[in-house]
Amino acid sequence: MARSSKSSAGGMLQWLGLAFILLLVDQFTKVLILGYYHLGDSTHVTGFFNIVRVHNQGAAFSFLAGASGWQRWFFTVLGIVAAAVIIWMLKSHPGQKLFSFAMACILGGALGNVIDRLVHGYVVDFLDFHWRGMHFPAFNMADSAITVGAACLILDELLRVRKS
Repeated sequence: MARSSKSSAGGMLQWLGLAFILLLVDQFTKVLILGYYHLGDSTHVTGFFNIVRVHNQGAAFSFLAGASGWQRWFFTVLGIVAAAVIIWMLKSHPGQKLFSFAMACILGGALGNVIDRLVHGYVVDFLDFHWRGMHFPAFNMADSAITVGAACLILDELLRVRKS
């Protein structure tokens, strides 16, 4: 019994380590943007990509960004609750590699954006992709980690269903 809990703790630490690395990368890139760009500044990189500085007070795609301020605390609490649930899931399923990878990505990204909301009151976004005059909403490394995690969750479920 002690052996399995020891190995599950080791497996969980691996995934928490990945989440922490993603969190560090996210926060480091945001520190660079905050240090070198003013709000609204933009650097053209390619014909389809710019680096910008945008403050998102809402959720994905600036959902609820125009609300009166309550959304900051709502999304902060939501992120903390999601992190707690993810940690519980990682503890419960450390041997499921794709699932745990997905959860670690989502955890790192969620915590990165929670830190922004707590420290700044908004999320720092800076990756701006565009094509033929249409701009995808700017996003950051945390959002990228969450998206990769969500895609891996879908893949994990498809593989699980296909197996059974």
